[in-house]
Formats: sequence, C-alpha cells, structure tokens
Amino acid sequence: MAADVNYPDYLALRELLSLQRPRSQPEHPDELLFIVVHQASELWFKVIIQQLHALRADLQKGDGERSLWHLQRINTLMRIVAEQLSSLDTLPPQRFQQFRNFLGSSSGQQSEQFRIVGALSGMRDEAFVKALQAGGAIPPAIAEALATPRLEDLFLDLLKARGRTLDELYTGPGPDPMFFLAEAFIEYDQAFQRWRFLHVQLVERVIGPGTGGTGGTMGAQFLARSISQRFFPALWDVRARLLAG
Repeated sequence: MAADVNYPDYLALRELLSLQRPRSQPEHPDELLFIVVHQASELWFKVIIQQLHALRADLQKGDGERSLWHLQRINTLMRIVAEQLSSLDTLPPQRFQQFRNFLGSSSGQQSEQFRIVGALSGMRDEAFVKALQAGGAIPPAIAEALATPRLEDLFLDLLKARGRTLDELYTGPGPDPMFFLAEAFIEYDQAFQRWRFLHVQLVERVIGPGTGGTGGTMGAQFLARSISQRFFPALWDVRARLLAG
C-alpha cells in the first residue's frame, strides 16, 4: 500500500487546478466556467474512449454480457457530458461576447477526442469524413479509429454467432440479454443525439441561430445538421420494418 500518496498527490491537483488559464484581459469572471465545462468534457471523452475500446474488445470476444456492462457505463457517462452543458445556459450572450475574441480560432469542432468517439462508434458518412479532412490530413488517432469495424457490425456479428437475428430479438418470446444489449445501443445513440441537440440549443442561446462559430465554423448550423446522424441504423430500421409488416 502506498501510504505516502495523499489525495492531492494522487489526483495531481496542483497541476490540474493550474490548467484553467483564462485569456481575457482583464480576466472575465465567466471565462473560468467556460473553460472548466470544456475541459471536463474532454476528460469524460477520454474515459468514454477507453470504454469504447473495452466494449469493442468484448464484442469481438463474443462476450455479450460484459459488453452490456461497458455500454451501460458509456451511457451513464454520456448523460453526464450532456447535463454539464446546462451550466453554460447561465452565460448570457452579452457576457460571452465580452471574452469571445480571446478564444482566437479555437472551436469545439477541433476536439480530436470528440471525433474519435464518433469514429469508434461507427460514424462513416461522407459529411463526417469531409469535416475531418477540412483541416488537412486526418490525425493518426482518428484515422486509426476510422479503420476499426463499426460497433453495429460487431454487434450483428455477435448476433449471428449466437444464431439470432435482429427481427427475432423483437419478435421472440421475451427480452433476453441480447435484447437488452440492443436496447443499450439504442440508448447510446439517443444519448449522443441528445448531447448534440443540447449543444445546438446552447450555441443558439449564446451566439444566435445564424451566427458563425469561433474559428470560422458554421456554429449552430453545422451542429444542427449532425443531429440526424445515427450510429446504429439497423437497430432503428428493424422497428420500422416490424411495424410495416
């Protein structure tokens, strides 16, 4: 047991609490909140990426039950990421405008970890790839994530290995572990879409619906377009197919 390790040392609090560095001059009192919310999001993205890798490994090993455990944790983390945005609802547009110019060309769209989460989850559509290429070569970590199998494909492979189909999950005698895993994937899609929606609402509330974002981005317009993107289309399509039948 490392008896000489205390709470501040274990969490590297001195270093951690020194990383919030407002740039406004004089320092604007709301800039600290703005920084902390975004830094916290990046920390949660780091954990989500770790869990997505663990989920992927369990799916490839055919361990559906452990996959469900990891996915439930990911869904909890996504709720946390989404809920913390509400603290920025307290940032009036006129106060954000007072320190916005000090952000320079920085934009949330430059978050490499956010792109990795999308790529690991199965985002492969043309708009997503074009957005990645807009700044030049795709960063290696994102390119590596894009090269991995889509989560939905891994889940469908697991179903096939167990002699099941998507339709059978929703027409069988009753819920079983694979059904709950499928529903957890749906919950993840919903959680991610909810984060996008709340992000759009926040941006529109602070800078307006038609205003460009920092760094020359399209702001809320770009975010709004991404709300309809889904990681697991087959899990959504099965519902329409069963109802149509």
